[in-house]
Amino acid sequence: MKLWAGDTVSVFGSQLVLFALPLIAVQLLDADAFEMGVLATLESAAFLLISLPAGAWVDRLPKKLVIVSGDIIRAAILLTIPLAWAFDTLSMTQLYLVAAGVGIVTVFFDIANQSYLPELVDGDAISDGNGKLQASQQTAGVAGPTFASELVTAIGAPLTVGLTSICMGLSSLFVGLIRHRETPQPTDTRAGFVSEIREGLSFVLGHPLLRRITACTGLTNFASSGVFALLVLYALTTLGLHQVELGIVMSVASAGGIFGALSAAWVQKFIGEGTSIAVSAAIAGTCFFGVPLASVLPALPTLLISWFIVTWAVVVYNIAQVSFRQRMCPKPLLGRMNASIRFLVWGPMPLGAFLAGVFGDRLGVTSTMWILAACSLLGALPVLVSPLLTMRTLPRELDLLSANDPPD
Repeated sequence: MKLWAGDTVSVFGSQLVLFALPLIAVQLLDADAFEMGVLATLESAAFLLISLPAGAWVDRLPKKLVIVSGDIIRAAILLTIPLAWAFDTLSMTQLYLVAAGVGIVTVFFDIANQSYLPELVDGDAISDGNGKLQASQQTAGVAGPTFASELVTAIGAPLTVGLTSICMGLSSLFVGLIRHRETPQPTDTRAGFVSEIREGLSFVLGHPLLRRITACTGLTNFASSGVFALLVLYALTTLGLHQVELGIVMSVASAGGIFGALSAAWVQKFIGEGTSIAVSAAIAGTCFFGVPLASVLPALPTLLISWFIVTWAVVVYNIAQVSFRQRMCPKPLLGRMNASIRFLVWGPMPLGAFLAGVFGDRLGVTSTMWILAACSLLGALPVLVSPLLTMRTLPRELDLLSANDPPD
């Protein structure tokens, strides 16, 4: 319950930053498509550069300490934005540095956060726990953008970012109150640092189902990161939406995520665990076309409908695949497994964001959105053309495929 409360407060603060930071770049600093691409690249570049060593470190450290410290450090970094704005020294260079710094800390925070849940609950309860965390995250996503848009209108984007520090401080307090004591891995059983990193990668790449899930998630994240990098610029300039309308779009999209969190267990039961992964990936990839279609159809309703469905499908997909890998992975390997996954599926994100900025600058933002939507649909192929499409039950143990599963 304390982890759930801390995560809810933290992601609510993250929603404020997610909405306000691009607005600062576009409205206060007149950023163009290329600069928006660079900003989004720096936000996720750390997952490509340091995920693997970070996973090995997280497995050696108390995960609660990493989570609490991560919230406090990110809060301190974000506070520099309202301070610089107050002294009239805010610049794109500072936004780049803040994005990169927060991104580095988030790598450690995110790996520890995903590895901590299996420490607190039994394997059979992991899926339910992930459902609750996803529900909180999506609920914050519903209220966050709308609240952020009102805050930006009332007090400005820099001060809105500053309020995030309060949210992250509360998050560190909730998680810090958890009394559970982790059992550290004995030092005499540890391999070398490089060997531990290789062990995490081998676990992910050596499992035929995880390979396909990782390929799907990585390709989809490549495309979606490009979409998000240009979304504020696209919505405000190309589509002519107001920031409040953009906030409504993001809130309605997160409402789709809440519906996804609430319906994920029913979807898995109705069509099967593996099938839910393949089908939800295909639905999300298809509905990404709603973003460029908004330039030829009524913009606001097109975005509202398509993003509601996309977010529903993404949450259904995430709950199924994250729970699958968490319950199957040995606890001493959780940090490195999650780090390897993050490296492989979030590593493409800075590349997608950067290329979106380049293409948006040279081909135009709308044309780039069409290209990214096509890439998102292609990302579903690794799980659609796989045994996952017909698997009602996913393996629960370390065997690559249980005896009743079809061969890969």
